Amino acid sequence: MSRKVDLSKYNKADYHPGRNAFVRALWYVTNMLFFKSSWCTSYGLKRGLLRMYSAHIGPNVVIKPCVSIKYPWHLSIGENSWIGEQVWIDNLADVTVGKNCCISQGAMLLCGNHDYTKENFDLITGKIELKDGAWVGAKAVVCPGVTMGEGSVLTAGSVATRDIERDAVCQGNPAVVKKQM
Repeated sequence: MSRKVDLSKYNKADYHPGRNAFVRALWYVTNMLFFKSSWCTSYGLKRGLLRMYSAHIGPNVVIKPCVSIKYPWHLSIGENSWIGEQVWIDNLADVTVGKNCCISQGAMLLCGNHDYTKENFDLITGKIELKDGAWVGAKAVVCPGVTMGEGSVLTAGSVATRDIERDAVCQGNPAVVKKQM
């Protein structure tokens, strides 16, 4: 079957990021200066800045250097959770991270994708939720619409395309359950 994508027909008119262009531009600069850069190591400052942009951030959240967050107003992180270096939270939809979660270095939480079967490459978005105690391993990817259950683990380099049940250790691309804890 041959498919043809015509990107000149791409239209994201149905997608609304949740804030006006001025706020998005201001966030872009803030993200570049304080989150994507390696010089700002103050977790308290980062928590405060995210709260200023309507993110829900619990106490003791650790956000390491070189993290990219698309839209903080679509972000909620519970207490004592860690976000590692070079994490990309591409939250075109809501991302909820529970308490005591770990998102390791280079991991990606991707709330958007495109419908490759359509000529106009429609944008598809889906929420992501990490329940309390979930761990996303280094360079792992969580795809749109995925919920990781409480205490679940997505191992390094794995890709979660479906929900992960509570206390499951998942590995691979696509990730499959390797064991229950």
